[in-house]
Formats: sequence, C-alpha cells, structure tokens
Amino acid sequence: MKLYPIEAGNFKLDGGAMFGVVPKSLWQKTNPADSNNMIDIAARCLLIEDGDRLILIDTGMGNKQSDKFFSYYYRWGDFSLDASLKKAGFHRNDITDVFMTHLHFDHCGGSVQWNDEHTGYEPAFKNATFWTNKPHWQWATEPNAREKASFLKENLMPMEESGQLAFVEMPEATYGSSEELNFDILYVNGHTDKQMIPHIQYKGKTLVFMADLLPTVGHIPLPYVMGYDTRPLLTLPEKKAFLNKAADEEYYLFLEHDAHQEICTLQHTEKGVRLKNTYSFDEVFS
Repeated sequence: MKLYPIEAGNFKLDGGAMFGVVPKSLWQKTNPADSNNMIDIAARCLLIEDGDRLILIDTGMGNKQSDKFFSYYYRWGDFSLDASLKKAGFHRNDITDVFMTHLHFDHCGGSVQWNDEHTGYEPAFKNATFWTNKPHWQWATEPNAREKASFLKENLMPMEESGQLAFVEMPEATYGSSEELNFDILYVNGHTDKQMIPHIQYKGKTLVFMADLLPTVGHIPLPYVMGYDTRPLLTLPEKKAFLNKAADEEYYLFLEHDAHQEICTLQHTEKGVRLKNTYSFDEVFS
C-alpha cells in the first residue's frame, strides 16, 4: 500500500460559520480571518494505492459550478485535483474507487463534471465505483432545508444514473471494517447523517482522514464546533470520544480542511485533549 495527499484546491469560508458560538477573539488565534471575515480552507483528499486498486477519498468542489457560485468561496492558490494526481504519477482514469466521506459539495463536487458537449453532467472518474452509504444517500437526496444548499443534485444524480454508485455495507456498531475498501470506518452523525471517517493502517501507524469531524487544528477544543453541523450537541460527545481515543492510541490525523497543516497528533492535558504536534505528510511517512 502507498498513500498520496491530493490537493484539490483551496478556498475560503466565513470564520464565524466555521466556529459556531466560539467568539472571533478566540478562534482567530489559530485561524486568522481576512477583511471579509473569511478563513483559509483546503480541500485535501487522499489517494490509496492498494494492489491494483486506486482509491480516492473525497474529490473537492470540482470545477463545473458557475462563476457566481465560486465567487462565494474565494478560491485561491494553484492546487488542482488533476495536477495533484499527475504529480503522484496518475490520471483520473486510473482511479478505481471514489470514497466520499459525505456528500456536501466541497467533498464530492469533483466526482462529477460537464460532458464534452457541455450539455449535461457525467462522472468525472469514468472507471471508478463511487462509494457512499444508503442512509446518507437518502439524507442527501431528500435534504432538510438546513443542508439543501450543500447537497446539489448535479453532484449526486449522475453517479446513480451512470450505474457507478455503490453502498458500503454498514456495521451494526458505529465503527467497523469495510471489506469493500480494506480500511476501517467510524460513522458519526453530528455534522451530517452517517458521515464516514476512514481509519487506515499504514507503515505501522493509524492515519485517520478527519473530513468534517475535525476540520482544522483550531477545532480541537470540544466547544469549537462548526455552525454547519446539523446536530452540534451530538458532535460534542462524538468528538470527545474520538479525540480521547486518538490521544490514547497515538493516531495521526489527516486534516482535509486545514490549509496550513496536513497532519496532527493529540495529547491529554489538564484542559482536555489538545494539539501535540503538527507534521507534513512526508515528515511522518517518507
């Protein structure tokens, strides 16, 4: 097995929305805002080369939305999914599986693209199976009013219509092994229903793809919960249980949305679980 960080592009989000009830005077210490109150956000995906399979975890926003849509997110930097795949030695047509932690547009938008005629949409990975889970698919395709703007039909229906959509077999518990993908998955429900958090055993370490359970290192303190979470009072116990286990078992946390830190580790302190160290991917796994 070999892993590759895949940078799908940076953007910005409102700092207040990213930190919920936490005052700006606190969160700006770790996530400084610009004059529009926007903070730096990454769309950092992960590619798993496992035998003859190439599994891509999440795909970023993609590039098919309108200029008006993208104007809300202040994209910046030179990263792109195709350039990152090329740097790793691959092409999108090499991808055999796309695993989506959840179906918000900034996590799955890159899974679908315009067709050649620009008249409709098609899967952006023509040889891949697209993986989600049945409860989350139903949640996304029959969205509540709060999340409707994050679940876009053009990101979802082409995967189903192409016949490339598949569902992970879910365990009865909240944590279990995926035989389909050869890694373990934690299911959490605070941010959105049945978000999937992959746990990957690699070079003697446990690497956890954090998705929106822990967006940035600035979100480590328990009350630092995004305003986007649909069930913030459920996020709290889910996050507490995970952070304690991550500190106990020395997990390496792969940060999808932290534009400036790729990986972090945690430690127990008198104030609770806090940041221990940050690393680049190569510092840990070179």
